[in-house]
Amino acid sequence: MRVLVVEDERLLADAIAEWLRDGTHAVDLAYDGAAALERACVNDYDVIVLDRDLPLVHGDDVCREIVRGGAAARILMLTAAAEVTDRVDGLGLGADDYLTKPFAFPELAARVLALGRRCRPAAPPTLRRAGIALDPARREVFRDGRYVPLAKKEFAVLAELLRADGAVVSAEQLLEKVWDENADPFTGAVRLTVLKLRRKLAGPPVIETVKGAGYRIP
Repeated sequence: MRVLVVEDERLLADAIAEWLRDGTHAVDLAYDGAAALERACVNDYDVIVLDRDLPLVHGDDVCREIVRGGAAARILMLTAAAEVTDRVDGLGLGADDYLTKPFAFPELAARVLALGRRCRPAAPPTLRRAGIALDPARREVFRDGRYVPLAKKEFAVLAELLRADGAVVSAEQLLEKVWDENADPFTGAVRLTVLKLRRKLAGPPVIETVKGAGYRIP
């Protein structure tokens, strides 16, 4: 998934991003409300982890603007304000979930994953196609019953191809969902990752290249 973390405490923001990246998510960072709105206008995020007390533009206003703009992103409001009235107010602004500080990183990751599932069409717990079985929760992949160890980006690319259910996924779409905003579209990262993925999945070849369009698993 593509996640935006908005948090003005840089050490905490970096820690959240690192934890989520370990879960194979592509994560962008914003350290103030103005930067958050700018990124939300440019990129299509699945989930936005949003601190409430932000400089430049308050988190409440960021939430309002994102909801008003009709973005599909689910918003997890993250704040030290723990009273019931605070949670009610936050949800009333349009946030989809509310987590108070201090929090446990595994819980945060689980909530992000749950919110991400809501913004996509319902999918089975295990993605299956062409002899491949991918379990997102366990982060395991099997090809015809054989375990296939994959790096994070390889796993995420394969998951996107399987979720497409036979449709073509462009290199631009893979960059959008698997890499973060710092990815250079001219590095060939997608092509190299698909090449490594094909090698690890072994024969017969299962990932097709559709010339000028992208990749698919038919």
